[in-house]
Order: sequence, then C-alpha cells, then structure tokens
Amino acid sequence: MNRVISLGIDQSWRRKTVRALNLAPAHRVLDLATGTADLAIQVARTEPLLSVVGLDPSGKMLDVGRLKVERAALTERVELVQGDAQALPFADNSFDSVCIAFGIRNVPDRGKALREMARVTRAGGRVAILELSEPRSGLLGALARFHIHAVVPYVGALLSGVKEYQYLQRSIAAFPPADEFTTLMQSSNLNVIGVHPLTFGVCHLYVAESGQPA
Repeated sequence: MNRVISLGIDQSWRRKTVRALNLAPAHRVLDLATGTADLAIQVARTEPLLSVVGLDPSGKMLDVGRLKVERAALTERVELVQGDAQALPFADNSFDSVCIAFGIRNVPDRGKALREMARVTRAGGRVAILELSEPRSGLLGALARFHIHAVVPYVGALLSGVKEYQYLQRSIAAFPPADEFTTLMQSSNLNVIGVHPLTFGVCHLYVAESGQPA
C-alpha cells in the first residue's frame, strides 16, 4: 500500500531514514511500528554485524515480517517482538538508535512514545521519525493535498477492499504541523537536529539525538 500510494517514493524516504541513523558496525537498533519488517530488514543490511529489534502491536503483521526476515537470511540479526511503543519492554539505554516509519501518527499518546524512545536510546544516539504529512501551501502543495484527499482513499479502498479507507487521509490531516511536532519532540527529551520535508512536504523526516543520561 505504501509503495503504490507514494508512487514508489517511499523507498527513497526509507533510505534517507536509514542514513539519518548514523549507523556503525555492532550497533543495536530498534524499529518501532515495524509492521512486516521492511525497514528493519533495510537497516540490518547496512552493516554485517548490526542487530535490529522490530516492535509492533500487530501479531499478524509480525508473522508476515518473520517470513520476510527468514527469506532475507537475517533471522540471527533481526528479532521481531509484539509490543506497545508507549510502554517499551526494554531497559534504559538499550539501543544505539531508534527509528519509526509511518507509525507515530497512529500512537494515541505521542509524547509518551517519544519519551520512551529517548529512554531506551543511549545518550547521543539517533532517533529518526518518518511520517506522512499534509502540505499546507503552494501549487505543488495543492496537488499533493488532492492526491492525499482524493487519490489515496480511492486507491486504498480499491487495493484493500475496505470502503472506509478514509481513515488514512484523516490521520494524515490530523497529524500536527512540523514545527508543532518538533516542539513535542524537544519536550520529550529528544534534541532535534534536523527536520526535512520530503517530496513537496507530503512526508517529513525528523532526526534527533537522545538526551537520556547514560
């Protein structure tokens, strides 16, 4: 769905997210809202010694993800677990970096999830958040809004067989503007070092460093 709705551009967005993590050999990475593990697999492939834990609330999506991990021959380095981003089952400073793609807008208490990301990331470790957004100005922004409001619900319903696919458009429209979300990150023990609008603002990449004491 992400691939079709974004016209394939989501792959380049994910590559930018991986680069933003500033990965190194033997790093341990947490991928939240991992779904079917696409981003977790991409992260694991960047370094031969790197390990990834992918967490998602959906057991069925994780089952599909485990098949993908097995086909990619990464079962020794990618672990998938069921859990809630608002209450991570990990100790403080457990990871060198954390990422989440297209998931933070669906978390009921975003501030709590952001504080959990900061808590489990070592001091100075990177946190990269990739999220869809609604462009708010300009001609290209208007075209992008038309795509989100008209094309996305139609294509989503067609491919998923769910007529009520308007929820995706509504969740994108309800997500706060970049400056507001950045302020929330800053107040959640994350030091924002970059906010990058992608493809005319239909997506943003937020990059931060954890302020969690070592």
